[in-house]
Amino acid sequence: MLTTFIVIIAIVAVIVLWIISTQRKLVVLDENISNAMSQIGVQLSSRFDALTALLDLTKGYARHESETLIETIKSRRSVITAKSTPDDVLRQEGVISEALGRIAMVTEQYPELKANQTYIKTMDAVQTFENMVRTSRLIYNDSVTKLNREIRMFPVSMFSGMLGFHQRDYLEEQAAKADMPSMK
Repeated sequence: MLTTFIVIIAIVAVIVLWIISTQRKLVVLDENISNAMSQIGVQLSSRFDALTALLDLTKGYARHESETLIETIKSRRSVITAKSTPDDVLRQEGVISEALGRIAMVTEQYPELKANQTYIKTMDAVQTFENMVRTSRLIYNDSVTKLNREIRMFPVSMFSGMLGFHQRDYLEEQAAKADMPSMK
């Protein structure tokens, strides 16, 4: 009787320790996703800052277009945080894509703007931030893959929902990005 009781206690202790270990692992995976989303937010914010600098450069050439675009960006810009969703990121990237397209139209009308050294440096910065966003997106999706895989695999799948962990959505590539105009 005592041996049975000790065996039951040992089994329960092993299960409890496994659940605690699993919860800790899922927390780490979830935090990696939150961190990756925060990094995307930082990079998108930097891209918005570079876009604002580009718009300031275009003011001398197309004042009305620049002012309209600045107001559009201000009204549609939101901050991407760890709690943001992939849809939030896609909306912000859409605003950036629209702005870059309109800036490209202005630079086509004013070739001297395209040759401006400050414009060239700022476009290089925009491209650098784009590459950083791309890298952050890869890290985010990799982190989502790891969490989703862990949550879906037995025996974790039996407890993940009870522990408050659910599958996360991936950041999908925008189809319109392939059609982006060249800014150089």
